Order: sequence, then structure tokens, then C-alpha cells
Amino acid sequence: MMRTLIMHKDYEGIRQALAQNPALANEGIPFDENNTTKAHPLHRVCDGVFSHTLTDQEGVEIARIFLAHGANVNGYTLAAGQDTPLVAAASLHAEQVGILYIENGADIHHAGCHGGTALHWAAWVGRDQLVARLIREHANIHQLCTEFRSTPLFWAVHGLKYGGIANQYHQTECVRLLLNAGADKTVPNLNGTTPFELLEETDRELISLLG
Repeated sequence: MMRTLIMHKDYEGIRQALAQNPALANEGIPFDENNTTKAHPLHRVCDGVFSHTLTDQEGVEIARIFLAHGANVNGYTLAAGQDTPLVAAASLHAEQVGILYIENGADIHHAGCHGGTALHWAAWVGRDQLVARLIREHANIHQLCTEFRSTPLFWAVHGLKYGGIANQYHQTECVRLLLNAGADKTVPNLNGTTPFELLEETDRELISLLG
């Protein structure tokens, strides 16, 4: 029921359902009819943005309703390797939703999938507004993800070069923001590869930034 209300952007229906049963604000919602794996409602809002069922702003409006009715901005327990709603927002291109979660006290340091923080993921998908906000909130620009031992700067370059055409957004601006904040461009990943070594001759702007 709640998934249907979200997908149909039935704001008033969501409010009424949460008013009648406040526990729904933190009750898991299946992905769809075929994939019944449940995730926190604030995570499912981000899935809706990623699938283009919701715009980012519509996601913000729905997330606000859930938060107003007691949704935990960090989802369930902060378990290593499991995405919080903020990490989900960062990785699923729900940029404004992610900023809303930060404004509501989300843990910005938690490491989710692949051991990447929200800053790693926002950099990888090229969402510069979210990267800028995380930097302002003092997210650790030097933190290495646990799986690849890579910095957010490395993730930004990797996302642009290897994330596919659909993932090419504002990674170059993310690189610029991270460098301006003091990121070390010489730090390699687990395999000893630096961000600069991911580049090709045609990547002139990134070469000028990372060379």
C-alpha cells in the first residue's frame, strides 16, 4: 500500500496512512512486485528518483512527510557495508533528497556499499551540489573506501571514466571541489593506481587539474 502511495505521489494519502499508523514511517517497503526485498521508506524514495518514477523534488516532498511523522533519517541500524538513506540518495542520483537528509541530521560518515561514504558515492555519480554540501559539513575527503582503498577523488574520476554514459554528470566539478578542499591527488587505490592514471589524452580538463 505505502509503495503505491509513494509511486503515485499521493502526498495526502501518505500523510493519512502515517497519521493512522506511525510505525509505517520506519516499516520496510518492497522494491516491487517481483523483488520483495524490503528497505527503509527513506531509501525507497531514492529508488523512485533513480527509476525516474519521482523527480528529485518530488522525492524531497515525500521524504519530508516521512521525516515529519518520525522516520529515522539514518534508516535502521548503522551497520558497516549497509546503505543508510543518505548513502542511497548519494548513489542513486537523489541529490536534493540527500541534502534534505543532511539537513535533518543524517550521519555523513557512515560507509555503505563497497565501504563508500555518501561523499564517495556523490563523487562517483557526479552530483556536485551534494559533494559541496558534504564538504561544508566536514565529511572526510581523505577517507578510503574499505573495498578498493580509494578516496572520494579517485571515485569521482572512476565514475566519469568507467560509470558509463548514463553516469556522466558533474564529476569534473566534483574533482575541482575536492581538490579545493585539500584532497590529495597522489593517493593511489588498492592496486597502486592514482586518479591521474585513469585518464586518457582527451581528458584535458582533468589532466590540467590532476597533472
